Amino acid sequence: MTDSTPLSPEPLEALESLGDPETPGAAVRAPEAPEAPEPQPLGVERVPTGDPGVDAHLARLADADHLDASGHLAVYEDVHQGLRDALGALDRPPGPPPGPARPYDNRS
Repeated sequence: MTDSTPLSPEPLEALESLGDPETPGAAVRAPEAPEAPEPQPLGVERVPTGDPGVDAHLARLADADHLDASGHLAVYEDVHQGLRDALGALDRPPGPPPGPARPYDNRS
């Protein structure tokens, strides 16, 4: 005794559309694969921070909206590095960077 479940009409229609393999010259074709959807923006609103450098890096995130997922990493790494640089700049004292140490400054 076997439990048989009747097939829904959708798979049967798909098989019928392939053609009759017993008929000479019948075209047998595989069903077409659905096209991958285009990348869509997430629609995340970016609020300005007031720091032009940080805002420029955050605006760069919009570049990832139009890329496949495989291209997101490069954008995220670039933005991350830029934000790290901006954060590191807060720790540096204002003014020109210190020059090289002079050997004659250390007098005994």
